This record gives sequence, structure tokens and C-alpha cells, in this order.
Amino acid sequence: MRVVTAMSGGVDSSVAAALLQWQGFEVIGLSMQIWADYCSPGRRSCCSPAHLDDARAVAERLGIPHYVINFQEAFEHSVVEPFCQAYFAGRTPNPCIACNHELKFRLLWERARALGARYLATGHYARVAFDRRQGGFRLQRGADPEKDQSYFLFTMDREMLARTIFPLWEYRKAQVREIARSLELPVAEKSESQEICFIPAGGYREFLRKRHPQQLQRGDILDQEGKKLGEHEGIALYTIGQRRGLGVYASHPLYVTAIDARRNVLVVGEEAQLYQPCLLAAGGNLEDIKAPLRVQAQIRYRHRAAEAVVYPLDAERVLVEFAEPQRAITPGQAVVFYRGDRLLGGAWIERAGDRKTLLCEKNWKN
Repeated sequence: MRVVTAMSGGVDSSVAAALLQWQGFEVIGLSMQIWADYCSPGRRSCCSPAHLDDARAVAERLGIPHYVINFQEAFEHSVVEPFCQAYFAGRTPNPCIACNHELKFRLLWERARALGARYLATGHYARVAFDRRQGGFRLQRGADPEKDQSYFLFTMDREMLARTIFPLWEYRKAQVREIARSLELPVAEKSESQEICFIPAGGYREFLRKRHPQQLQRGDILDQEGKKLGEHEGIALYTIGQRRGLGVYASHPLYVTAIDARRNVLVVGEEAQLYQPCLLAAGGNLEDIKAPLRVQAQIRYRHRAAEAVVYPLDAERVLVEFAEPQRAITPGQAVVFYRGDRLLGGAWIERAGDRKTLLCEKNWKN
């Protein structure tokens, strides 16, 4: 049975390909060329020419076919420009989720199918399980709590899951490296990719300044009562919870508590004002949220999932009420719902606040 493995040139996707080969699959490696212009040698990103060379070397070691596909135009359209415009709208985006959904599990799958593959595999630490009661496939957390990546995959529907294999779901990172060493793979000791792959060494703020300088407009920094404390350099350069770089002097630490893109205003306050009991979220994957449901809700990748109740407001939007207020709930990030290890769905955070304010009709219908 033929399976295509997405090979980034890292140790995880390399071992995923090897495990599938051990299991008797006919494995083909595909690598995506997505943003080579901004990737420089030595950076721990997943799209540089050096990483493609590593993927090619691993495929040669395993004796499997390997092809590189140019997705630069699709990456620009589906990931990079939406990333930029989200910041200019006062949001903090997560481009890895968009890349997984639009490129890996849609466009790459189309190429895999054209090659006669039945499945697409990646090196994600997550599990696809069959739910006998529901009669469909479900996503679950991977076995390694430090590496679980199911949060980044919450948009995958059951059709996507049915054609996807995550060979690393039951392994821990140390075991994966040991397998790579035993096979003498050239990437066995390679460090992990940790940065956003298309962001240069100067960081995302410098990237936005160079790419869209005309959209950076100075504006007011206000306190909770609306008093002007200073000016910001453009709302895209700030995020909820940010303390450093505000250029505002006070007798106590101040944090960004809200970003008002319509008025081009930053609102700052004390740390206690970062904690909110509820959030509104929309889009994403809400097909199984049809009634109020007790969940563990995760509001960012490294956030510890918190007890909450999710209330569907309509087919596209939900209200999430936490048992305890959560710090720095950030529009543009994803809130993902779990029950134990089982992923139930997720949506994109629009705003945070108290229940009464968020349920005002003008707040959730606009």
C-alpha cells in the first residue's frame, strides 16, 4: 500500500517515513519548497534549501523516492499574507495551523493522491483513532505530553483524518532520536525547528515593517479610563499581554490588555486586567459542538488546558466560559476543546471579556 510522507528534513518526519517502511508500506517522500527567499543557512526553520537537502539525504538512506514540490505561491497566498493582515487587524495569528490545513493536508494530499497514494503521513505527535460510537475518525493527543501537536491540527475534519497517518503518536522524542541513530539517519542529532519559518532573524516586527511599511500608523496608548499615556508605532507590532517596548512610563508594570484596530488604539493596564472569564470564538471546526459541553479549553499551544463550558451561539460561533479566569486571551489565536486526550473541535478567538458584555448582540453578530 502506497503512502506519501511529508518530509521537512527534520528528525520527526524522517523517522515517520522509516517507521512506515518498516510496517511494509510503499513510501514516497514529498518536501514542500515554500519560502526559500527568507530562509538562511543555520536557522532552525523548516523550509531552507539545507533542510530540503537533508530530506533528500534521508530518502536516499532509506531507499525511497523523493520529490520537492514548489508551493511558494500557495504559501504566500494562504499563510504569509493572512499572517500579516491579521496583525494589522489587531490579532495575533498562528501561521502553523494555516500551513497544516491549507498546504499539508489539502494541497500536499492532492499531490499524494495523484501519485496513487492511499494515505498521507507526517511527523506530527498526534493520534488518529476510530470512534466506533460516532462511526468516524477522531483526533487525539500524542503520547508525549511535551510534544503533543494536536492543537495545531484542530481544523482537520473526519475526511482528512481518514486518509492521514501519524506514525509518531505513541513515541516520545527521545525514542524517535534513538530510532534515527539506529538507522544512521543523517538528521539524528539535528536540532528542532522553533521559529516561524518565513520570519528572518530580525523577528516578525521587522518583517512587517519591511513588507508593509505603509500600514504601520502611529496611534494612542490609553489607560483603562481612556487617558492618553503615549503613542504606539503601529498596532501590528503589539500583542495582548505584552509588557516590553511600550514606551510608557508608570509607577507599576503595564501590559497591553486590548487592541482596537478600528480606532488604532492600544489599551494598557495592570496584570490583573489580563485575566478574563470568557471568550467568543468563531469558525474552525465546530461540527460536534451542538449543545453546551464541559471541556478542557486550550487557548494557545503552550497553555495548560483549563476547565470550561463551551456554548454554541449559532453554527459559526461559540461562547467559552472558564471555571477560572485565564490570562492574556488573545484574538487571532485558536481555542481548542478537549475531553481527556480526545480533541472535540476548536475555533478562532475573536475577543475576551465577561459573559454579559460578550453576549450583547452587537458584539457577536458583527
